[in-house]
Amino acid sequence: MRLSELKAAGRSPQVPLTITLADAAGAADLQLLSLLRVLPGQRYVGAGIWRGTKVLAKLLVGGNAARHFQRELDGARLMAAQGLTTPRLLADGLKEGEGGWLLFEFIENAESLGDAWAAVEHLPMLADEQHLVLGEALTAVAQMHAKGFWQQDLHLDNLLRQGGQLYLIDGAGIKAETPGKQLSRQRVLENLGVFFAQLPKRLEPFIEEALVHYLLANAEHALPLEALLKQVDKVRGWRLKDYLDKAGRECTLFSVERNLSRLRAICRSEVQALAPVLEQADTYLDQGHLYKTGGAASVARIEVDGRPLVLKRYNIKNTAHWFKRFWRPSRAWHSWIEGHRLMFLDIATPRPLALLETRTLGLRNRAYLLTEYIDGPDLTACFAPFVESGEAPDEQVDALVQLMQQLIRERISHGDFKGHNLFWVDGRWSLIDLDAMCQHATQMSFAKAFARDRARLLRNWPSSSALYQRLDQRLPRLAD
Repeated sequence: MRLSELKAAGRSPQVPLTITLADAAGAADLQLLSLLRVLPGQRYVGAGIWRGTKVLAKLLVGGNAARHFQRELDGARLMAAQGLTTPRLLADGLKEGEGGWLLFEFIENAESLGDAWAAVEHLPMLADEQHLVLGEALTAVAQMHAKGFWQQDLHLDNLLRQGGQLYLIDGAGIKAETPGKQLSRQRVLENLGVFFAQLPKRLEPFIEEALVHYLLANAEHALPLEALLKQVDKVRGWRLKDYLDKAGRECTLFSVERNLSRLRAICRSEVQALAPVLEQADTYLDQGHLYKTGGAASVARIEVDGRPLVLKRYNIKNTAHWFKRFWRPSRAWHSWIEGHRLMFLDIATPRPLALLETRTLGLRNRAYLLTEYIDGPDLTACFAPFVESGEAPDEQVDALVQLMQQLIRERISHGDFKGHNLFWVDGRWSLIDLDAMCQHATQMSFAKAFARDRARLLRNWPSSSALYQRLDQRLPRLAD
């Protein structure tokens, strides 16, 4: 295969495949054995064999190949020139009309710090195991800043660990201020903002503690916490907008198909398993364990290859109801987006997996939403034995307070904040039924909606009960 032919290979070229490349030593075949990352028609990254050596290959095709090739090459050379630990560039080339390629040494048995963090993320903040991962990452970032450059797309997957050695990768995102000279304080704050914005929001109260790792390796600048947190909020807001945009279009994370007859969105890792389910959604619903049927929605627990999931169908009750619904985004779409919003903000909710809107000439009809199944009691059941005594477990009451504080910070109202819509799972309250959820643009509109949510939650119990009195005292209010 010629390099230029990759442009038409789509998202999943069949591997292994052989591509003929030429450098100063002449032409040779690259045997591409596996693909690690694909940007269709533009970038293909994978492991392969080149002249008997295992390599990490970055293959760049399409109209922007020359520009992307130069960015990768400049970044790789800059890191190597400043003495930072990065995989060696073994060969590279650029040919007009074909594309560009860079071959790096393959770091065997390496683990990204992103994978290392995922293994310990569930632990209490900041557990020793988390300190270890963040310490390695922030030390490497501090050393990079001391050399006068930064990584635009700074995240844990751009740091590889092999034994006791840490490697910086992804030269395309490397930018220099003055190579060899300490990075300016403003640039440091901006880059650390990018780093911390990609970690769970519940880490935010511990940022100052984690930052010690950076300062031990590079104490050139005083780094005011308030200024850093402003940068974190700025980057996180941009990343949330970008992520929710991706949830509605074809990209690396999501498979999205949109035409006059339907809108289908599936988390890309779930396409093979769940695309057939959406095609037979009504059958799965009828054969599942029904929680709710008829009316505006039907909900069932279904089994897919032994895996329990929840399938919700948003019904069209009659012609009048259709006239109210066909012209605006479906409640399934709204729940899809709000579910991904909550996940991004580290607020517990069942993961949205797939969405289907059926349409006729672009006009919306029934819609379906597939989510993960969560196994736990709802808040009403958890607190039922304690209505008169008020002695609900402190852990669950504290978690409810924490959840509401998170919603206040993000200006999110639920819209139907009753006990049956909160489930106790893994020490957290998980929110379901997101049809009416809203992230408010102004504090004024949020304050009214939050007051309604709080009042709706308390209506689960008699106002004279001890539980009501305790929760009314504990649950946060907004200042008048």
